Amino acid sequence: MTNVQSETWQEKRDRYVPKGVGNGNRAMAVSGRGAILTDANGTDYIDFAGAIGTMNVGHSHPKVVEAAVAQVEKVTHPGFNVMMYGSYIEVAEALCHITPGDFDKKAILLNSGAEAVENAVKIARKATGRQAVVTFTRGFHGRTNMTMAMTSKVKPYKLGFGPFASEVYHAPYPYMFRKPEGVTEEAYIQWSKDEFDLFFKTQAAPESIACVVMEPVQGEGGFIIPPKAFVQHVADRCKEHGILFISDEIQAGFARTGEWFGIEHFDVVPDLITVSKSLAAGFPLSAVVGRSEVMDAAAPGELGGTYCGNPVACKAALAVIDIIKEEKLNERAEKIGADVEKTVEKWAEEFHFVRGFRRLGAMAAFEIVKEDGITPDPERTSSIVKGANASGLLLLSAGVYGNVIRFLAPIVITDDQLEKGLELLYDQLAESIK
Repeated sequence: MTNVQSETWQEKRDRYVPKGVGNGNRAMAVSGRGAILTDANGTDYIDFAGAIGTMNVGHSHPKVVEAAVAQVEKVTHPGFNVMMYGSYIEVAEALCHITPGDFDKKAILLNSGAEAVENAVKIARKATGRQAVVTFTRGFHGRTNMTMAMTSKVKPYKLGFGPFASEVYHAPYPYMFRKPEGVTEEAYIQWSKDEFDLFFKTQAAPESIACVVMEPVQGEGGFIIPPKAFVQHVADRCKEHGILFISDEIQAGFARTGEWFGIEHFDVVPDLITVSKSLAAGFPLSAVVGRSEVMDAAAPGELGGTYCGNPVACKAALAVIDIIKEEKLNERAEKIGADVEKTVEKWAEEFHFVRGFRRLGAMAAFEIVKEDGITPDPERTSSIVKGANASGLLLLSAGVYGNVIRFLAPIVITDDQLEKGLELLYDQLAESIK
């Protein structure tokens, strides 16, 4: 595709696609393999975005492609509610085996992360006979009406789109990098636990709450990792009051954190888990997995949808699960995260504005701050991200302040590609002080 043709596509995009659909990079992707995307002009981009955490096994992994093509040639979509097919059941079985918990489980397949969260709420309400839903400050759970209510960040996700679903409450969630000055970590963690207990007295009575939905690592909120003691405290309170604990693993799942699921780092077994993104390597597929007695609370016909558990997506998901096992991507994620950590530690010595690094496995991020070492600097962050995208590195920011740079590269990225990508990011950090 020539430059002229590419410009034509840009013009058509602006004419026919609404501006509400954001584009972090205006290049036109035409091919991809592993951690590399190639645009219409033949320019390669190192991918540190992974379609917002969707490509853990990489773009167009040969085994995923083979599985999907083979399925397309057989049947594309009979509709599981109309006529069953084996791959739906195989994915449900696989998810029940790899998710934490040694109790009997069942799984329902859906299309998107938000759809999984909505169905988890439906199931929890049906199973408990309660209505209230609790999420956390800075949490992100989707863009539908229900999940917007559950999402904490106002701009760009919620402003002007209300009214939202009722009986949704936001509990406090600790943010270790931004704990009050002079307060010890131990004291801050205790304060966070006390605030969660107080929430039951000031916001929502526990006997009215169907579920607490927590991201084990907040994704869009800025890759915020909570203290283990806080997560366990929340889980204990849920058990004490008959509240279902739901782990939203949509961004943290499938080897991103060095475990199959982020919640495994906290020695907590959730009642329900929502998954999507890297489950099917870019094919629309999500799931709710959980305790059999909870999942069976809904009657036949009360759950489902037209495209839920499409067989092509299911075959892709089965290939993804095999790839993670065969290529030992959990171990690889930890190696990637450690390499990123070493590099960012060096940057922090050189640049006063690089602070607050944190990670679980390869789910890593740092903050861009001002001279005082704590005040968010979204303007510099935006400049760095734009510069990186222009230089051949696909990069995303995050956080309610818009000042967090996050790493979501495919876990199959090579050492050379990772090193080159980090060099491109370093160049933009250095450029931002000129």
